[in-house]
Amino acid sequence: MKAPQHFCEVSDLAPAAQSLRAIRHHIHQHPELAYEEVETAALVAKLLGEWGFTVTPNVGGTGVVGTLSVGTGQRSIGLRADMDALPITEATGLPYASQNAGKMHACGHDGHTTMLLGAAQYLAATRNFNGTVQLYFQPAEETGFNSGAQAMINDGLFERFPCDAVFAMHNHPGAAPGVMLFREGAFMSAGDKVYIDIQGVGGHGARPHQAIDPVVAAASIVMALQTIVSRNLDPTAPAVITVGVLKAGTATNVIPDTARLELGVRSFDPAVRKHIRQRIIELVHSQAKSYGATAQINYVEGYPVLVNTAEETRFATQVARELLGDHQVTARTDLIMGSEDFAYMLQRRPGCLLRIGNGEGEDGCMVHNPGYDFNDHNLPIGSAFWARLVERFLN
Repeated sequence: MKAPQHFCEVSDLAPAAQSLRAIRHHIHQHPELAYEEVETAALVAKLLGEWGFTVTPNVGGTGVVGTLSVGTGQRSIGLRADMDALPITEATGLPYASQNAGKMHACGHDGHTTMLLGAAQYLAATRNFNGTVQLYFQPAEETGFNSGAQAMINDGLFERFPCDAVFAMHNHPGAAPGVMLFREGAFMSAGDKVYIDIQGVGGHGARPHQAIDPVVAAASIVMALQTIVSRNLDPTAPAVITVGVLKAGTATNVIPDTARLELGVRSFDPAVRKHIRQRIIELVHSQAKSYGATAQINYVEGYPVLVNTAEETRFATQVARELLGDHQVTARTDLIMGSEDFAYMLQRRPGCLLRIGNGEGEDGCMVHNPGYDFNDHNLPIGSAFWARLVERFLN
């Protein structure tokens, strides 16, 4: 009688936990910004080559693809990890803190890369699958537009390194370490950026009637923007408009010529996204005109809504339950207002992005924060999940 098929368990990756921590800490110490991931990409390529993968560097700039085929199976699976860091000065005080001034792995991409490397090493050693695994190590996820996912796709990613389905994982502060969170359908929002320059007429602060004050126009625009979500959208359609930057003037007694606003816009529905754009443009011009000023708007559409396909999400959820147990898996987690350029890959191939808990309360520092650090407890768990996903998908 044939023995039952063994699929990867977390215990199978336990012996690698220390070496995975060393890799992750090295990457953390040497963060690189978007399209500058030269050292990180070189490390990834070196390790994949040593383990027996066919390695293709410089895909979409600094991206790396590792390919491993076993047996005669015709199916293929793609797994993606992002490699770039953020322009943040680290304040963790950790012994492996960033050595690159003003740069930091404040979103956990060092952990994402390491988890996929851990799976790569295990899969290359065990070869317990029948088909092809494609590992996509992607640059420039943090840019908001002109992203690494787009660059790799434009460089022929899915034609040169095809897959039947593609998957990705992101850490999730606010959930216990090792807990995996899934959601079918729309999961993460579209993200747009809006740059608004208001032109007035400068003058003496004591003679405002001889000027056209762009600061007052900007302040009015900021307040008016708050009515778009509350009064122009269906209350059941989630959206956010955030004014992140307001710049004007240099002295208390000078009315400046110009003021600048920079906005972040989040939404989940293409029709809502289009309507928000229309209302922002209309509102900004009309508000500026009412004060005698003019406005120039640069509206940059960023990442689309990330949509997980049903079959692949259910499959990945089942694999997580097999690996961790039902208590460690949330099958339908909440919508996330953050954006993610893996959405572009999901527009081309079916697949799923899942989240893995990075800590709760004080232990769950939010990403993009100088005090953030990826939780090393997740390294063998995430690696085992990727390995088991490949084994199950290609058996």
